[in-house]
Amino acid sequence: IKMAGDCRFPDVDSDGSENSEEMEIVVNVGGVRQVFYGDNLNQYPETRLAELLNCLSGGYDSIFSLCDDYDPGKREFYFDRDPDAFKCIIDVYYFGEIHMKKGICPICFKNEMEFWKVDLKFLDDCCKTHLSEKKEELEEIARRVQLILDDLGVDASESRWKRCQKCIWKFLEKPESSYPARVIAVLSFLFILISSVVMCVGTIPDLQVVDAEGNRMEHPTLDSIETACIGWFTMEYVLRLISSPNKLHFALSFMNIVDVLAILPFYVSLTLTHLGAKLMELSNVQQAVQALRIMRIARIFKLARHSSGLQTLTYALKRSFKELGLLLMYLAVGIFVFSALGYTMEQSHPETLFKSIPQSFWWAIITMTTVGYGDIYPKTTLGKLNAAISFLCGVIAIALPIHPIINNFVRYYNKQRVLETAAKHELELMELNSAEGKAAGSKSEVEDISREGKEGPFYSSRLKVSHSDTFIHLLSEEKHYRTRLQSCK
Repeated sequence: IKMAGDCRFPDVDSDGSENSEEMEIVVNVGGVRQVFYGDNLNQYPETRLAELLNCLSGGYDSIFSLCDDYDPGKREFYFDRDPDAFKCIIDVYYFGEIHMKKGICPICFKNEMEFWKVDLKFLDDCCKTHLSEKKEELEEIARRVQLILDDLGVDASESRWKRCQKCIWKFLEKPESSYPARVIAVLSFLFILISSVVMCVGTIPDLQVVDAEGNRMEHPTLDSIETACIGWFTMEYVLRLISSPNKLHFALSFMNIVDVLAILPFYVSLTLTHLGAKLMELSNVQQAVQALRIMRIARIFKLARHSSGLQTLTYALKRSFKELGLLLMYLAVGIFVFSALGYTMEQSHPETLFKSIPQSFWWAIITMTTVGYGDIYPKTTLGKLNAAISFLCGVIAIALPIHPIINNFVRYYNKQRVLETAAKHELELMELNSAEGKAAGSKSEVEDISREGKEGPFYSSRLKVSHSDTFIHLLSEEKHYRTRLQSCK
């Protein structure tokens, strides 16, 4: 790259043409002037800068199809683009790869690369990571905005059953949609708590009753409350399944599987109680029923549906599998080493509690996790020294991966709040653009109404677009206005 002041244009050949390999072009991008040689630009002939070498022979139409302005006296091409991004993009002509500078929006940089017709494969892998993260954020914002718009919009062409399904789905799945929906969400939350409390209280011996065979069973009142809670859960699940827009996705969703596991044990135990005695012995039926009753603890996970904090914790743990794997690996290695050392050192003591290495695993686990039940403990000096080293190593092994896991939780939680705020701001921008469009086009809209009936549907559809179009490129190919998401400011 040379400064434009030092630029020397090659001589024209006898036939009036110039050698493109020796030709120089001056490019002014946002006030920053730079000179390029043809031999460098021709390495990538499909890029916009390489096309500038051959556009002079095509006249002004060819020139202005590639640039914003052109000065024939200086032979200088003008572009109203980001100069900082341009300085990064031109590295491809000299180094064969592009690095995005810190502080440049990845989406804007991608748009600049598309304008200059430089393929994304030249972008370095570290920069592609930032670009993919930003694209995921915009896709999430677009998805949230689209969900809100779907809730707000009412399509008159839909059947009455479809509209009823959508209303039931909003009523049960989206508490923020209306006040009755929030009441239903609170009731569902209370039923989960009541059911969990009844499950725990039902195990208190003083509150249990004895049946004709002398077996203890839950109090009939608690059993009735349990039945009422299961009835509510069943009705809620069936209504959500019927109103679900994608029933297969609904059935395979993790939280919906939890709902089934919370409901199913009641009906299976009820079936075994009334019909199982005919197929198997009564003792086997009772054992099966008790095992199924234990599965009722799954309903506590239903709280995650109503708690954004629990959902954030779940997603943060899913993103921390690597750190959790390191934690388990550290503990596994330490447990194996210190249990083997403890067994070896304690063999000389006549009253040793370390009978075998597998039995020593339990001692190593409760020692490294600093629980220390005291049921197994060393009695020799070397064994006590080994125990001291083991719990010190356990504290270090547990503490090392905890910080990245906490960072993942905080990062994901803050990201969700930012995305939620961005979606709300995008809706506000959409409403503002819609209001400006209505104010600017009020006269033309009156004229459209007075036209032929053929144009009536077009007018109504245009109003629908002005209401539901978020002006996000991910949602619509049309670029009506340049909004915050498109400019990434």
